[in-house]
Amino acid sequence: MELPRKLGLWDSTAIVVGTIIGAGIFLVPNLVARSLPSAGWMIAAWVFTGALSFFGALAYAELGAMIPATGGQYVFLREAWGPLFAFLCGWTFFFVVLSASVGWLAITFATYLAYFVPIGPATAKAVAVALIATVTAVNYRGVTVGAGVQNSFTAIKLAALAVLIGAAFFGAHPPPPAYPPGPVTLSGFGVAMISCVLSYDGWVALSFVAGEVKNPKRNLPLAIALGLGVAIAVYVLAIVAYLRVLSVGEIAATERVGALAAERSLGAAGGNFVAFSILMSIVGGINGWCMTAPRIYFAQARDGLFFKRFAAIHPRFETPYISIVMFGAWSALLAITGTYESLASYAMFAAWAFYALTTLGLVVLRYKRPDLPRPYRMTGYPATLAIFALVAIGFVVNTFVATPRPAVIGSFLILSGVPVYFLWKTRV
Repeated sequence: MELPRKLGLWDSTAIVVGTIIGAGIFLVPNLVARSLPSAGWMIAAWVFTGALSFFGALAYAELGAMIPATGGQYVFLREAWGPLFAFLCGWTFFFVVLSASVGWLAITFATYLAYFVPIGPATAKAVAVALIATVTAVNYRGVTVGAGVQNSFTAIKLAALAVLIGAAFFGAHPPPPAYPPGPVTLSGFGVAMISCVLSYDGWVALSFVAGEVKNPKRNLPLAIALGLGVAIAVYVLAIVAYLRVLSVGEIAATERVGALAAERSLGAAGGNFVAFSILMSIVGGINGWCMTAPRIYFAQARDGLFFKRFAAIHPRFETPYISIVMFGAWSALLAITGTYESLASYAMFAAWAFYALTTLGLVVLRYKRPDLPRPYRMTGYPATLAIFALVAIGFVVNTFVATPRPAVIGSFLILSGVPVYFLWKTRV
């Protein structure tokens, strides 16, 4: 029994948009402004990192159209580098990367819910678990149900951002106070780049459900291009909108950039409006990950490299239901215990190590498997691939230099899967 192809082009595009656009665009501009005290350079950082992310997405588009199988990145790594590297990716993503991301998003949801309902720390954890459980139940009942939720919340978050951006561009508000641009350094641009790149993270999610996308040779590349294109446009427009009502100095001085901009352009209700927008964005992000991530472990289990039950398909709902439930349960546990906070610092290091390895796998597969049909070939190859791979490798190396502790622990977490891999191999 296989997972049926039920996801259309809009479903696929909504997965990309919904998993990329989260709370980051409301908060991260503060970090960027601290590193780049210049409006022009702030905009340039978001445009540049958007283009960089687009290059990486183009590599995944070629891989997905060439190998449109459930599990996406796991399958690409298996075909290019062998089962060990693929297993280490799935192992790390399950226990650290994606589960910690979902736990963090759920706790952030509870934090912003406090704008409307007063809740304490214990209640916040209960809300986080309830959200994860609800989204898990939705995706348990079918990929089309999950896609429906994803489509709805993606549309809501885009509409909310359109209101915020429109109010800044066309609303009646005083101009921001004058702020002379400060010195811009290469290291400052590099720090700002890291913040922006992490805000674009999420474009890999569609590859995980490649085996359930209709007409994948056409829809996978198109949805990745459309989804990331929309995310880039929204991010850049949002930054320009912020700069129409706030000075660079004000953006650098407040962590709640989106809320302050909304208060200036929408009045006293602006803060609540932004809180609502963040809540909608978070639900879409969690749903996107809970829909797509379990497909990695489903594919692993089918290869005999994960718990056998994770390969089960629900006879009625046609979903990898055990994988979905266990991913949700582990994410909820991280949210309850608060361990998602410590794991988050290692998560992005681990994720980008595998992004680099996966995109370089495209080069390997062009030589190793020239016989595979390639309905889409990466635009600008090899230059675009080289740029992305070099930056991804640079991100990994810089983590070792700048913050060695997360890099060393992240490496340990990845390598801890090696003995587990060989243990599972002996059981096949």
